[in-house]
Formats: sequence, C-alpha cells, structure tokens
Amino acid sequence: MKIVKPYGSWKSRVTSDLIVAGTISLGDVALDGEDVYWVESRPSEGGRSVIVRRTQDGNIADVTPHGFNARTTVHEYGGGAYIVDRRTVYFSNFTDQRLYRQAPGKPPEPITSAGEKRYADGVVDRGRNRVFCVRADYSVGGRDAVTTLVSVDLQGADAGEAVVSGNDFYSSPRLSPDGDRMAWLTWNHPNMP
Repeated sequence: MKIVKPYGSWKSRVTSDLIVAGTISLGDVALDGEDVYWVESRPSEGGRSVIVRRTQDGNIADVTPHGFNARTTVHEYGGGAYIVDRRTVYFSNFTDQRLYRQAPGKPPEPITSAGEKRYADGVVDRGRNRVFCVRADYSVGGRDAVTTLVSVDLQGADAGEAVVSGNDFYSSPRLSPDGDRMAWLTWNHPNMP
C-alpha cells in the first residue's frame, strides 16, 4: 500500500549510520625508506585511528594493534599523532595521551609517563636519540594547558625536557638536515601563527 507523506517526513532505510559504517577515512601519510604509512579512521572500530604500513612489495598491514588508538588531543583538536623512523613508530595513544615507541614486530611501549600531558607533532633526532615534539601540560591547573616544545628520550629515560616555552601554542618542529638547528611555528592567542 502506498502512503503519501509530506516531503522529508518519511523514514528512510538509508541512514547516516549506514552510510558511514563502512567508510574508512585516510590521512597523515608518512614515508620511511620504501615504506608508506598512513592513518585510517575506522567507524566500525569505534572511530579508532590505526597506523597502516605498505611495504615496497605491496604488503599492507596494520601497525597499531587492537587496544591502541593513534590519536592525540594536543590543542584539543589533535594533529601529528605519529612519526616513523627506520620502521619504528612513535605515536600518541588516545586513551592515555602517552607517547609510545613500537619497534617492528613488537608491542607498543610507553616512553612518557602517565599523567595530564599530551604529545603531538614530533620529529626524530637520531644523533641525540630524542624526539622533539609539542607537549600540552594540563597538570599545572586551570582550564588551559601550558604548551611547550620538548625533547623526549627515544628509550623513555626521561619525562621530556622543555626546549622552548613562553607562548600559547607551538607546532611543526623540524630539524635541519645536519640536526644543528630547529624551526617551528608559534603563536599567542588570539593571533594565528
């Protein structure tokens, strides 16, 4: 039996959940030698962000194991949740915002302590065995985080040493090819970089 209803008032079998349930968004492409890495956001896994690797011979596999979600909330909206260096992946885990190191074929290991600090947007400095990254520290009290550029030991031997501080926001630390200089973006609220 056909029922006529006003425009837009009928129930459709095509729902927004149905449309996005199988949709995987891709982003944050990184190269490491001949390997290509990217992040897949998977609605079927509760929106979990998974780092995926494609090798030169075409093999594609998840790097991030179940129980981990490569996503950061630095600056609230995130960004730069992982970096790769010689097949070792360093990433921020969404549930605890700690920075993890994941060597090939091994489970992730935390290299920062638990607490109210968040990490993002890193760059590896092999010569110093460190990663320079943005850290948002919520442990200092108040509503807003104190954001700094920090240097964290790749083996997790320290809590992260502040390298640059004093402005409201930092992003995009990058090392010169010889590792002697670093550039970054910085700005103070309400101005943009």
